[in-house]
Amino acid sequence: MDSIKVADCMSRQYVSFSPSTPVVEAAMELLKNELLGGPVIDSAGKLVGWISEQDCISVVSQVMYYSDRVATVDDVMSRELSTVDPDRNAMDVAEDMKKMKRKLFPVVEGAKVVGVVSRRHILRAMLKQVTGK
Repeated sequence: MDSIKVADCMSRQYVSFSPSTPVVEAAMELLKNELLGGPVIDSAGKLVGWISEQDCISVVSQVMYYSDRVATVDDVMSRELSTVDPDRNAMDVAEDMKKMKRKLFPVVEGAKVVGVVSRRHILRAMLKQVTGK
């Protein structure tokens, strides 16, 4: 596993959101693409946050019952970000996920998001190395 880098197993396909995106719209995109979350990127292309399914659940439930508040991604996104470099060892990232109870990380090169890596991506790479399939 030492030879597997994040770049070898990450997904370069992800859905990103602007801070002004309505949470209901973000939730629909996450579900449509079967994603757990996505990076929030400002108009300058800078990573400013992360929105998860969990962030969306509380807002959507408020909309269901009160329908008077339209929250944006900026209102609920996580601003404390942990990112990983594409050259980082995937096994080290898996250990960080375990310790931090995280399911995925944005992968950032320079100041730009280049993908996401999840536990599933790393597990798939590990199994491929173990089984040769």
